[in-house]
Amino acid sequence: MYILLVVGFVATFIGTLSGSGGMINFPVMLLLGVPVHSAIAANKFANMFSSLSSFYVLLRKSKTNVAPYFISGVVSLLGGISGGLIASSISRENLTIIALFLLSGALFLTFLRTKKEVDAESEVKELPPTKYPYLFGIGAYDGMFGPGQGTMQMQLFLRNGFSYIRTVSFTRFNTFLSCTGAVITYYLAGHYWWDVAIPLTIGSICGAQAAVKLAPKLQKKQVTILMRTVTVLLIIQLFLQWR
Repeated sequence: MYILLVVGFVATFIGTLSGSGGMINFPVMLLLGVPVHSAIAANKFANMFSSLSSFYVLLRKSKTNVAPYFISGVVSLLGGISGGLIASSISRENLTIIALFLLSGALFLTFLRTKKEVDAESEVKELPPTKYPYLFGIGAYDGMFGPGQGTMQMQLFLRNGFSYIRTVSFTRFNTFLSCTGAVITYYLAGHYWWDVAIPLTIGSICGAQAAVKLAPKLQKKQVTILMRTVTVLLIIQLFLQWR
């Protein structure tokens, strides 16, 4: 229980700031003997609550309208449900290959020139509808597997004119809904080990709260370096698992 508390804190702290927290807690749960589907289910359950708690804090700080979040949230929710439903029909090996391709693409995007840091007045308020299929795909991947989902989604928002803080806010909200969709499907399938999911969730909520307090102090360059480092480590880890 204490191991899961610490793992949940560290993984969600990193995941909130740069994505890919799942590369920490998922392997640890496997090492502790948790079955693959139960490990994914526990991760979705923990992310659901930690994402909601961090989004609530960011929303209160920014004092913005919640309406712009709903459309992207619905897309992510449908993606999470779809991913959870098809997870049992895809082998872990094939999921790993899919993840390698997606994360390699996300890493490539971090090296492309992006727009200059935008302020609250000039930033984009909503994701263009042409980007919804990408958002749905990321949500489906989150429902199926998860590690790297936050990094890919943050790249999507940053490259479409969102500020860093607003990117974190949208990513947390969409992660909450994609995880909610996945939680429903995994619960109905009977994959939950509650003595694993609950301590992981408590640690995750604490890690998310610590991260949102640090997020406003970070500069875009620091965030980019952090995302690249985490993504490279995750690609290496997934490649070794695939091998």
